[in-house]
Amino acid sequence: MLLGAHVSISGTIDKAVDRARELGCNTFQVFTRNPRGWKAKKLSDEEIEEFKRKMEEYNFRVAVSHMPYLPNISSPIQQTFKKSVSSLIQELERTGALGLKYLVVHIGSHLGKGLDNGIKKAAEAVNTALNKVDNNVMILLENMAGQKNSVGSRFEDIKRILNLIAYPDRVGVCMDTCHAFAAGYDFRTGDAIENTLRDFDEIIGLKLLKVVHINDSKGDLGSHLDRHEHIGLGKIGDKGFRELFHNPHIRELPLILETPVDSRGNFATNLAKCRELYL
Repeated sequence: MLLGAHVSISGTIDKAVDRARELGCNTFQVFTRNPRGWKAKKLSDEEIEEFKRKMEEYNFRVAVSHMPYLPNISSPIQQTFKKSVSSLIQELERTGALGLKYLVVHIGSHLGKGLDNGIKKAAEAVNTALNKVDNNVMILLENMAGQKNSVGSRFEDIKRILNLIAYPDRVGVCMDTCHAFAAGYDFRTGDAIENTLRDFDEIIGLKLLKVVHINDSKGDLGSHLDRHEHIGLGKIGDKGFRELFHNPHIRELPLILETPVDSRGNFATNLAKCRELYL
């Protein structure tokens, strides 16, 4: 089981590897820089080498980076779109420098300009970045929860973006269970999971599913509420995650927690719950 969490890079980025190891993870996710700003401090050669050294020493085969919060690759606002593409290019380069395999990208919002426009902008952003950066990093488009103006909450919409990509071998999908559930895809029973994954396979192709964000959902099925909950305490529940962890299509993929940290639990408690349900 490749199970991990989104860990902090506070201090220097190599400390993220230590934090993942301390949690007992065998995979993990990071931001490569402060996720709440546009500017990023250049990674030094020393930071990169120490990160890679610890990855090898602790035997992490795969880890994932995530785009920061501000970029919106579906934005119709030219200035925002341009900055978002620049950020995507930068993150592709940083992810590659760190030796990481995947970069997860939120598809974003069309801001009222229509789904068709958002899909075209997202594909343009990805194509531009991949044209500028020639490395082995795969961009993973993350499904959205279906919030107002969001792009990519339906599998059909993600497929439309993928159809426009000029570098198909360099783009895949990261599925977030909370987002998918909020968008109307059921994960509460074994049959429901099979139906959801069959839909994914028929529309997108399970071979393109590379990473799963495992988050329970505060909102009901189809609520379009992007609110993550502790594993087992949300609307998907213990049964749903037990079935998910035993599904052969999911079981071997990197499973990354983005659950809350509050008085009811943290990454350590959620990792323990996942291991309990996985057995």
